[in-house]
Amino acid sequence: MSAHVPEGELVYAVGDIHGRSDLLAKLLRQIEADAARQDAANTTLIFVGDYVDRGPDSRGVVEILLNALPEDLSVHFLKGNHEQLLLDFLDDAGRLRHWRVNSGDETMASYGVDVDQLDRAGAPPETWREAFMDKLPPAHFDFFRHLGLQVLLGDYLFVHAGVRPGVPLHAQDEFDLLWIRDAFLDETEPFGKVVVHGHTPVPEPIVRSNRIGIDTGAVFSGRLTALRLKNGERSFLQT
Repeated sequence: MSAHVPEGELVYAVGDIHGRSDLLAKLLRQIEADAARQDAANTTLIFVGDYVDRGPDSRGVVEILLNALPEDLSVHFLKGNHEQLLLDFLDDAGRLRHWRVNSGDETMASYGVDVDQLDRAGAPPETWREAFMDKLPPAHFDFFRHLGLQVLLGDYLFVHAGVRPGVPLHAQDEFDLLWIRDAFLDETEPFGKVVVHGHTPVPEPIVRSNRIGIDTGAVFSGRLTALRLKNGERSFLQT
């Protein structure tokens, strides 16, 4: 039996954006035009996380998410592992190196932090943290702090990375939801719901009986993907 979203529901789930505000704006225009052609009682937009790092305009991505989404949609923002890296650094400046190794420099630069100057000066982690906090708008800080971990709609569960096989969906560990790969990706048995996820980039969306992967490596490929669900139907929109 095919998986369904609730009757009258139209759902768009957007993959990892990673600082590509240009692709996000383009995909949102496609979603808005597509939704206008549908007869749906409610339209839901779900973002599976990784808004920041790698790409050039993390700040612009968050601005769009906060202030420029299509109207009359129910919206869910999930946390990705890259948002967790940012939050870890804000909570503990000693985590700076871990974030920088994962492209935190691009995010800080997008907010106006002079990363090169701090690097040349050999500034201590706390100075980096102060510089970033000085540039981070309160609304953006609040956005990062209040990201969700999962959304359940009908026969679908939306998360960032995946779930741990053998663990009930209600008992999943946050670390797995944000970081898991092989144990989840290699599993062929059902999870109880079809898991829609990002985190692991693939050239084209991956559709399995137990999961759908929608991270098409937008920052490198130029293809930002949205999964479209209505009744028992699935399709994709891409930049």
